[in-house]
Amino acid sequence: MKTIKQLLDEKGSDIWAIGPQETVFRAIKDMAEKEIGALVVLENGKLVGIISERDYARKVILKDKASHDTTVAEIMTSPVVCGRLNQTVDECMALITDKRVRHLPIIEQDQVIGVISIGDLVKSIIAEQQFVIEQLEHYISG
Repeated sequence: MKTIKQLLDEKGSDIWAIGPQETVFRAIKDMAEKEIGALVVLENGKLVGIISERDYARKVILKDKASHDTTVAEIMTSPVVCGRLNQTVDECMALITDKRVRHLPIIEQDQVIGVISIGDLVKSIIAEQQFVIEQLEHYISG
């Protein structure tokens, strides 16, 4: 089974972040421009939260707040569920499923070194299953 380090080596480890005092409008705009579903929230280089489209929908739109007047700190999810480089894809899939989150910052020595999504994990699992199927078909056909 592939580790998160291997997954990040393939995917890349770009980190898109925002500060807690930025507006929610800015966060949503950044997510739209980067075509991502979440931003890690960093304060002085430390992970303090994560803000996602889900946070926006549930904590701004449904509460009739204004995204221009609401700060990221007001709606971000904290504490953040995180993963580690040495975990497997299956372990992180179980963590994401159990905690009901869609994005998992990867931490090493208290620093965010990447972010994986449930989509990244599903894609990796499907690729591995496809490889096993092809190997079995090759073995059977001799």
